[in-house]
Amino acid sequence: MKIENLTLPKTAALAPMAGVADRAFREICKEFGACYLVGEMASSKGIVYKSDKSAQLLETGPEEHPVAVQLFGDEPETMAQAARFALQYHPDVIDLNMGCPAPKIAGNGGGSALMKNPLLASRIIEAVSQAVELPVTVKFRKGWDEDHCNAVEFARMAQESGAAAITIHGRTRQQMYAPPVDLDCIAQVKAAVSIPVIGNGDVTDLESAIRMYEYTGCDLIMVGRGALGAPWLFTQLRDYFLTGKITPEPSLEEKMAVMVRHISLACAYKGEYIALREAREHVAWYMKGFRGAAEFRRMAGQMSSLEDLKAIAAQVLAQNQEN
Repeated sequence: MKIENLTLPKTAALAPMAGVADRAFREICKEFGACYLVGEMASSKGIVYKSDKSAQLLETGPEEHPVAVQLFGDEPETMAQAARFALQYHPDVIDLNMGCPAPKIAGNGGGSALMKNPLLASRIIEAVSQAVELPVTVKFRKGWDEDHCNAVEFARMAQESGAAAITIHGRTRQQMYAPPVDLDCIAQVKAAVSIPVIGNGDVTDLESAIRMYEYTGCDLIMVGRGALGAPWLFTQLRDYFLTGKITPEPSLEEKMAVMVRHISLACAYKGEYIALREAREHVAWYMKGFRGAAEFRRMAGQMSSLEDLKAIAAQVLAQNQEN
């Protein structure tokens, strides 16, 4: 698959997830085989008004490429200014968020609210495409609600406005992250445009990844929540789609080592105080399905140092050793 001059293997990409897909998690997913990464969405207004917090969301590391930074907003010139600002962080792609369902984003005219205003969305895509020489991509949804499913028309508009590729999440804004993703919608979008289409939603294992590819004909799949606490999913998908190999899950010891390495990276980038508090959700995801998981999650909520995390990992191993 090609996004202009960027060539990607037909394996799996990491989806942008606010508050989750930070640099540490992206690097871990890259190590495990994610072919392409998209960072956390950053406010275009925050960037233009010189918010350090917004700018920090654009930071990428040398190990991450190919990587996109993602912007949200509802003002064409502000989005264009933010895109130009983002170039200093050396992304490979500028991605525009037109699918976020969060009330604080959509309620202010950004994210999925733009699906109700395709003319404004078109102006944004055109403005950003003209502002930067990098490929500009767009991520959006099936529609605002079941009465307004305009993904096919929106996809055509994005292509005509200058998008180099699109990512379609097969749910409406009203549906948020349930019920099951609409694969028919993704297939219809793929058939409607000539630019690459990335399918997103409910890819949680090899079976669902194969189904997404085969049913929709999409050019690439994007994994979001399915990778939480399980970044090795990217290895399984890469190995299968490139070689046909079925790769087993890591051992319990390997999983705990990944968890500790992941959070250690976060501490290196953010400091222990911030990283360990943000890591509590990640630790809970890594614990899913383990004996004593509820108690380990409680312990994670109280950890204040990396040594606390390592102690939790040791207890997980002690209580869940495979025979």
